[in-house]
Amino acid sequence: MLLELRRVSKAFGGLRVLDGVDLSVGVGTVHALIGPNGSGKTTLLNCVSGIVAADAGEIRLDGRRIDGLPAHRRTGLGVGRTFQNIRLFAGLSVLDNVLVGRHCRTRAGLLRAWTRPPFRDTAEESASRVRARALLAMVGLAARAEESAEGLPLADQRRLEIARALAGEPAVVLLDEPAAGMNATEKLGVNRLIRDIVTAGCTVVLVEHDIGLVMDVSSRVTVLNFGQTIADGTPAEVQRDARVIEAYLGQEG
Repeated sequence: MLLELRRVSKAFGGLRVLDGVDLSVGVGTVHALIGPNGSGKTTLLNCVSGIVAADAGEIRLDGRRIDGLPAHRRTGLGVGRTFQNIRLFAGLSVLDNVLVGRHCRTRAGLLRAWTRPPFRDTAEESASRVRARALLAMVGLAARAEESAEGLPLADQRRLEIARALAGEPAVVLLDEPAAGMNATEKLGVNRLIRDIVTAGCTVVLVEHDIGLVMDVSSRVTVLNFGQTIADGTPAEVQRDARVIEAYLGQEG
């Protein structure tokens, strides 16, 4: 398994948001996390990426325990991340946003990626720009590379955030509501993009409320409710699970 969580728990004050969650994500898969609002999905992504520290349990990436590491170390080891509430660098161009995502793979680091001083680029920086433009092409934003990120429509901003996450060459990318606010056509584009990400060699952990998208693109689905796992299986198995129907999918008829 590429990513493994064992008995991961997290509480905020007296509220236990994750309660002994186990998760096993295979290499080259799309593993979806679904559940009602407040079930702990985003908190789980936060614990994996290091945004918050788990209170208990273990998190391993490719067999290495990472739960005690700061977020930037986890990024360097191969954990990429997007956010439900978009967190682009609004004052930077589309291209520069992706270049900032490259900082963990360059010797120059974050400061140079952010400031882009006006002297001759190194070969490494030139290669980073080539890679960044390739990622923009992958997400359909090649023609908008020099535009301001804050001027993009919502769907394009979400695609840009995915490109920035991929710029760090992650082994696993955590996508938090990548299709939120999109119309049906835009969601089809996200579906194709997720498939392209896996084809390119990256594993995906997907949090998404669009059940049609989840069931179509996912290899495996884990369902959370009140911070606990109530089901884990293939999309077809999960859709038939009585506990999932009651807690999340809704009764038919």
